[in-house]
Amino acid sequence: MTNKIPTISESEWEVLKVLWQKAPQTANEIISSLPAETNWKPKTVRTLLDRLSKKEVIGVNKDQRVYTFYPLYSQNECQRAKTESFVKRFYDGTLKSMLVQFMQDEDLSEDDIKELRAILDNKQKKE
Repeated sequence: MTNKIPTISESEWEVLKVLWQKAPQTANEIISSLPAETNWKPKTVRTLLDRLSKKEVIGVNKDQRVYTFYPLYSQNECQRAKTESFVKRFYDGTLKSMLVQFMQDEDLSEDDIKELRAILDNKQKKE
C-alpha cells in the first residue's frame, strides 16, 4: 500500500506480529497465539483489533459468521515506517547519526563488520 501508515502502539504491534505469521485469523485464534506474558484479557485484544481496524492497518472479513482479521500492510512496510519515525524523533531525521552511535556503542564481531561492509558496498554500487 502506498498510504502513510498510521502510528501503531506497542500493544497493537504485538497483535500485528501474530497476524503477520498467519492470516486471516479469528479473534480467538489471535488471542490464543499471543505470547503468554501479555496476560491480556480477550476484551483487551478485541479492543486492539478494533483500533487497528479503525486505523485501517488491518482488514476484517465479515462475510462469515465469525469475523476474520488480516493485515493491510506487510511487516516490512510497518518496520520501515516505525524506523523513519524513530530516526525523525531521536536523530533529527539523520540516519547517519543513528548508525554512527549504534556502531560506536555496540560490540561488533568480524562477521557483523563484514556484513555491514557488504551492505554498504552493494548500496554504493546501486547508486
